[in-house]
Amino acid sequence: MTDHNHGTTAPAREHGHDHGQGHGHHHDNTHMDWDALAAYLEGEAEFQTPLLEQATAWLRDLLTRTPGPGPDEVRRVLDVGSGPGVTSCLLAQAFPQAEIVAVDPTEALLERARDRAADLGLGDRFRTRVAELPDHMDGIGEADLIWSSKALHHVGDQAAAVAALARLLRPGGLLVVSEGGLAPRFLPRDFGVGRPGFQSRLDALQDDWFAQMRAALPGARAVVEDWPALLTAAGLRTPLSRSFLLDLPAPLDPAQRAQVTGLLSRFAEKTGDDLDEEDRAILTRLLDPEDPAGIALRPDLFWLSAQTFHTARAA
Repeated sequence: MTDHNHGTTAPAREHGHDHGQGHGHHHDNTHMDWDALAAYLEGEAEFQTPLLEQATAWLRDLLTRTPGPGPDEVRRVLDVGSGPGVTSCLLAQAFPQAEIVAVDPTEALLERARDRAADLGLGDRFRTRVAELPDHMDGIGEADLIWSSKALHHVGDQAAAVAALARLLRPGGLLVVSEGGLAPRFLPRDFGVGRPGFQSRLDALQDDWFAQMRAALPGARAVVEDWPALLTAAGLRTPLSRSFLLDLPAPLDPAQRAQVTGLLSRFAEKTGDDLDEEDRAILTRLLDPEDPAGIALRPDLFWLSAQTFHTARAA
């Protein structure tokens, strides 16, 4: 079950979960408390850090092995849809010679990004810009590396969003788009409460919600989500895709359990009313901090997910 509480035209904040202005079945999430949501987003990105560190290490290796500027020649990096800046700071650490620009439409999240960068001693080469895809990127400037994680599906015309990012690449620059992967699993198929297959049923509801969200975006255009083909159509070359796992075995620690609880809580707010009576009861038990069968206490809670990164170079 992936938690895609995505926005209208705003880029995603950190890895595609719980971002932007929602279009849920029974919930109006248009008016968001960003101060409250920012902490969740920051925690989620920190939770994903082991996977993101794999991805940034792979990028350095890819830049070494393919024609174009090498990793030590990357002088400017854009993180488009940066949210509170966890990934932006990881990119700063992976490319220590580069200026990093966190780009997001929400100033409150960018403020958190600046604070994080300052705490890590990155402030002298860390910048932020308020901007939205695809029509408000003028003035951002070119970059050697552009990273956009779970942002493009916020835009009605995803092909236009890819093209807007491609135009900002310097010659030989690399665009990295994270879209797709595998829905996380964190419980056994039969975990002793209700009928088996609970997470698969959540996935089906989430897929339906996501389709409705996409259809409701301004200027929504149906497109085959073949990301290498979209990158090529934008004039980029040598597309390549790679997936990385986040594999956290049971039992999860308290901070990790809190992230799973937050994920399920957001799901309950968005689409919980669409569950049948039995599955609503299961969700209630999972979220009960005192129930031995709940997320907070059960010993078999784990996390396994995959995130896919698509790359291509400018000519």
